[in-house]
Amino acid sequence: MKSKENLVFLGMMGSGKSSIGSLVAKKLKFNFIDIDNEIENNLKKTIKKIFEEKGENYFRKIEEQITLKKLRLHNTVISLGGGGFINKHIRKEILKNHLSFWLNWDKKILLSRIKNSKKRPLTINASDYDLIELIEKRYGIYAKALYEIKCDDLTKNEIVDKVVEIYETN
Repeated sequence: MKSKENLVFLGMMGSGKSSIGSLVAKKLKFNFIDIDNEIENNLKKTIKKIFEEKGENYFRKIEEQITLKKLRLHNTVISLGGGGFINKHIRKEILKNHLSFWLNWDKKILLSRIKNSKKRPLTINASDYDLIELIEKRYGIYAKALYEIKCDDLTKNEIVDKVVEIYETN
C-alpha cells in the first residue's frame, strides 16, 4: 500500500460517509476528516447558511479548495460532501491517488433518510421526484469510484469490515 493513498468515502447525503468513515479511521488508526465539517469550521457557518448567503457556486468553490488541500495529507480517511465527487478536479485527484469507496444505497432508503432534512440545502423544498432525479444523476458519477459498497443489506460494522478488508488487500 502506498502511504500517500487516503481512503475517500463518497455517495449521496445520508449514505453514512461520515459515520462509516470515522469508524474505518478508528480501526486503521488513521486521522478522519469530514469535508462538510471542515467547511463549516473554516467559514464559521453551517452549510445551510453558506448556501443561503452566498449560493451553491460559492460553496462548491470553497469545497474544492478545502478538499484538494486535505487530499494532500497521508494516512487519512476523508468523507466528502454528497456533491464533492461531482467536481472534476476533486474526482481526478481522488481517482489518481487515493482509494475511493462509494457507499451505494437503494434510492428509496436514501430518500427516506434525506427527505425533509432541514440541514441539507438541496433537500429543502425538494419533491421526492426531484430527490430521486438528483440521486440518479449522481449515481453515474459515483460509479467511477474505485470500489462500490452495496450497503442495503449490511450493518454498519459489516460495511466497515468490508472497507478495511479491501484496504488491507491492496
